[in-house]
Amino acid sequence: MLRWRGLEDVPADWGRCVVTIGVFDGVHRGHAELIGAATKAARERGVPAVLMTFDPHPAEVVRAGTHPPQLTTLTRRAELAEQLGIDVFCVMPFTPELAARTPKDFAHDVLVERLHAADVVVGANFTFGKKAAGDVAKLTELGAKFGFEVQAVSLFGEHAVTYSSTYIRSCVAAGDVERATEALGRPHRVEGVVVRGDGRGRELGYPTANVAPPMHAAIPADGVYAAWFTVLGAGPVVGQVIPGERYEAAVSVGTNPTFSGRTRTVEAFVLDTSADLYGQHVAVDFVSHIRPMEQFDSIDGLLEAMADDVEKTRAILAASDQ
Repeated sequence: MLRWRGLEDVPADWGRCVVTIGVFDGVHRGHAELIGAATKAARERGVPAVLMTFDPHPAEVVRAGTHPPQLTTLTRRAELAEQLGIDVFCVMPFTPELAARTPKDFAHDVLVERLHAADVVVGANFTFGKKAAGDVAKLTELGAKFGFEVQAVSLFGEHAVTYSSTYIRSCVAAGDVERATEALGRPHRVEGVVVRGDGRGRELGYPTANVAPPMHAAIPADGVYAAWFTVLGAGPVVGQVIPGERYEAAVSVGTNPTFSGRTRTVEAFVLDTSADLYGQHVAVDFVSHIRPMEQFDSIDGLLEAMADDVEKTRAILAASDQ
């Protein structure tokens, strides 16, 4: 899959294509419907399918300080888009200048002059251009003028719930990772680099990988979770952990109130390994919420709870893997 950073990467001899546009944070099941329509149209025309996303999130540029919690990194977004059949992943830097373009200018300068779009596939609630003045009706009008077709895909959901990035963020924030999984089509992932913590887990017999996520990452509510743990990227075996393979993990999110902690952390106890993971880029895929964060009166009480967390983690992950 080709990856472009802005329109400068578009080849001079680029032909026609089908373009789907959106932030695509999460690449959830609703996005999969949209991408599926775009790839189908592209295959029928015999042209590439291009996914256009934006960085940073448009909200941050339009209203500074309002960047929503991020469900996926750009790299993860590209990987998921490729799995769904996208041929080109185009990241448009979202700048004040781009935000100020009129709908007509965006359609002409971006979709026609640079991308040579034959079809544009968007969600039914799509808006674009200065002050979000453009909508599907406006895009259709401009398509008739400039020579591209427009397909609007209805919002997707189940059980009277529309799947959207906003809905999934609310699930994650509430610790309801099961509902987030249903909407995403896979567990919610938090990536990060393993950094050194206070070493207390190792002293207690439960050495943890302290995962430092990137800025704006959507972190589940405080509590203990059953999760899959993966060291990302290729490379040699890291201790007893093979990069790319997933491992069972009991994950604590919170401030460690038993020890009067103040810093909110994501700490993964990777089962059945004592590998040194410091400095590794890892992923934590949250499968199920086990219990809320608690303050224990004694170390023995904490150790008893942690042993129970591990037992429940094994049972939950065994069931989810069937």
